[in-house]
Amino acid sequence: MSLAVALSKGKLFRGAGDRFRAAGLPFPDAEGRKLVVEQGELRFLFVKDVDVPTYVEHGIADCGIVGSDVLREADADVYEPLDLGFGRCRLAVARPQGAPAEPRHATLRVATKYPRLAAAHFLGQGRPAEFVKLSGSVELACVLGLADCIVDVVETGATLRENGLRVVETVLECSARLVVNRASYHARRDAVGPLLRALQAACAQEVGA
Repeated sequence: MSLAVALSKGKLFRGAGDRFRAAGLPFPDAEGRKLVVEQGELRFLFVKDVDVPTYVEHGIADCGIVGSDVLREADADVYEPLDLGFGRCRLAVARPQGAPAEPRHATLRVATKYPRLAAAHFLGQGRPAEFVKLSGSVELACVLGLADCIVDVVETGATLRENGLRVVETVLECSARLVVNRASYHARRDAVGPLLRALQAACAQEVGA
């Protein structure tokens, strides 16, 4: 039976392809609309990035590739055996340029796609905050006055600068991770083990290059 791998065609797709090919493993291309693609001993399932942990946790996929930001937000009960070493970014707090250190009102209003991680960050600092969950264009929340600050993924920071925002705190350093269903890790060790070892070797080769 094929080993099922959950993937997103988002920002981690290219890096995942590079790692799989470097490991001598098959990997699908991004063309076409098929949601399930069989290649050799692997069965690739194309899902949204935020759904990868769910498919793996519930055993629909034996393993998957997901950003650690999405994984921590989902709080999924999965194994995380390998940092794949690409897709590096950070989850950060950003405020408008020139904004005061704290808002005029007692409770900070935070716009984010990551309410769980944002809440843990501010709670850990003992700072009262309320959270506005958004799905996209989080920067606009500050521009239009919906929020005092945002918590979002930052790569180069160019989008923030173009919208008059600056990073003031880092919440989490992020990268792509291989995650494995707990039952599959044990019951399908003969299939999961070689995949994991091949990817580990590819990652080590990349570090040493």
